[in-house]
Amino acid sequence: MITQAMIENFPPSPGVYLMKSADGTVIYVGKARNLKKRVRSYAGDTRDSRVHIRFMVQLVHSVDYLVTDTEKEALILENTLIKQHRPKYNINLRDDKTYFSLRMDMKEQFPRLSIVRKIPSDGARYFGPYASATAAKEVLKQLYKMFPLRHYPLATCMARKRPCLYHQIKQCSAPCCGLISAAEYAALAQGATLFLEGKNTEVARLYRSKMNLASEQMRYEDAARYRDLLRAIEVTVERQKMVAQSGDSDVFGLHREADRMQIALLHIRGGTLTGGRSFLFDWELETEEGLASFLNEYYDLDAPIPPQVLIPVPIAEPAALEELLSEKAGKKVTIAVPQRGPKLEMVKLAGKNAETAAQERLARESSSATLLTELAEKLNLPRPPRRIECYDISNIQGEMAVGSRVVFIDGRADKSLYRRYRIKGVLQSDDFAMMREVLSRRFKAESSEEKPDLIVVDGGLGQLGVLNAVLDELEVTGVEAAGLAKSRVARDMESEEIERSDERVFRPGRKNAIALRQSSAPLLLLVRIRDEAHRFAVTYHKDVRSKVLTGSELDGVAGIGEKRKKALLKHFGSLKRVKEATLEELKGAPGMTESAAKALVERLHGSPLPNPPPPGEGAMDND
Repeated sequence: MITQAMIENFPPSPGVYLMKSADGTVIYVGKARNLKKRVRSYAGDTRDSRVHIRFMVQLVHSVDYLVTDTEKEALILENTLIKQHRPKYNINLRDDKTYFSLRMDMKEQFPRLSIVRKIPSDGARYFGPYASATAAKEVLKQLYKMFPLRHYPLATCMARKRPCLYHQIKQCSAPCCGLISAAEYAALAQGATLFLEGKNTEVARLYRSKMNLASEQMRYEDAARYRDLLRAIEVTVERQKMVAQSGDSDVFGLHREADRMQIALLHIRGGTLTGGRSFLFDWELETEEGLASFLNEYYDLDAPIPPQVLIPVPIAEPAALEELLSEKAGKKVTIAVPQRGPKLEMVKLAGKNAETAAQERLARESSSATLLTELAEKLNLPRPPRRIECYDISNIQGEMAVGSRVVFIDGRADKSLYRRYRIKGVLQSDDFAMMREVLSRRFKAESSEEKPDLIVVDGGLGQLGVLNAVLDELEVTGVEAAGLAKSRVARDMESEEIERSDERVFRPGRKNAIALRQSSAPLLLLVRIRDEAHRFAVTYHKDVRSKVLTGSELDGVAGIGEKRKKALLKHFGSLKRVKEATLEELKGAPGMTESAAKALVERLHGSPLPNPPPPGEGAMDND
């Protein structure tokens, strides 16, 4: 517990405080404008009266602090320490989702739009963000119908002798073949940028004036093209989700239930709602501090920073966070809590999205719990299997054999826990031996990993027997096993109908399969898990097979990666010429080193080739 004596010597200056448990583990990291005042709020009779905060404070054995010169420095230090210690009561935002943007460099000849992940300072125009590549591609698809810009890099376009297929379907103006002038193409590019900025009225006015001018000059084909562009723009604008206030902003809404906080984020770009995200995390302190901590961590993950951030509740010391975000964005960023008008409506909409996401999560968790309970009853398991692992093998007559593991947590795939195995100890076609190797490696090499509640193997009693034998040999306890045999197609030669046998589930100690209704939710879950393991194994097998079949004798040589391999082939012209080259010639190739050249010679010839003797040493004249 925090006492007044613990904070007696705390300074009244900006900084970061670290709450530690009895074993020295950091359980919470916070920042403050006034360290002494802030930590004192947790101590004695003045401490926060909420139950969850009092519970955390009871675990605190000591409090350390680090003083900073400014509040902005405290924000940066807080973020660093959270990433270092991963405290239990802080927000641990592990967001690996990449944003996508559309890039257009107006300085290029015949500018084009492309999808990018990063936004460097290169003078190009960037539009977005889009939460997925699919969303960005959908925007591009609509844009090409309105503004037929080139699709491919300029060098590729100019190398063509005739227009590409996109020109045939009227989604490219074919600048490569001179079918559009530079001025007309520039107008298309300008229209695309205005449209992406949300300036639809300006786009319509621009193309309406061009249509009228072309008509007056009796360039009726050009006028018709501008007319079609105007119609496409009008249809697309009607399909847009909604129009908000002008400008770019990120709008946050939140919904809290006990110690779980749901935050929804809406991206407003060019006055239009372009997309959104949702975040869920555990938080046991005050809501305002949770929102401030979230904003600091979220924008530290290279998320696009707009000039305006709208939030539902005020946070402490927003000026420091504004200064930090402005420095990162290279422009002024403001954080505001709207009180009226369209901005307030957008914050309310974000809050509604957060509440809806929380309700959907609760319904999903309830449905998943019911399904796993039913599965446990059907398979006679001691408890609902929260973590289910499934294994499969893929090979061609024993060649290039691989194994796969997929993991489902609470009925949903967790791809971060997927594993791939290259079979090393089985050289013949023996699926049972391969499965034994994979399972043994899983429980030997990864013994520290959380054990599954249920393991499913793709196969019948044979594969289930292998699984049981491995669990017994390695003395793995608390893990249930099941085998899922695929349905088989059976066809009577005298009948036109094709019959399919049932999916069969086997459990240890039973000779016969467990009878499950083929359309039942528990069986469908097992089939989905088994099919996912099969897909993952086959995908890995194809990758391995592709590398083996397309491999080169230059692969695997110490010191020679993809770049040097390409440089060698380019320098000598072919693999044959590389083999014929002397050690000195290899050393003289671009990017090569002496050690890499020697390693290559040893790989190609078995032993280093002797260097040719210098003139006059060891050489005989023919005179």
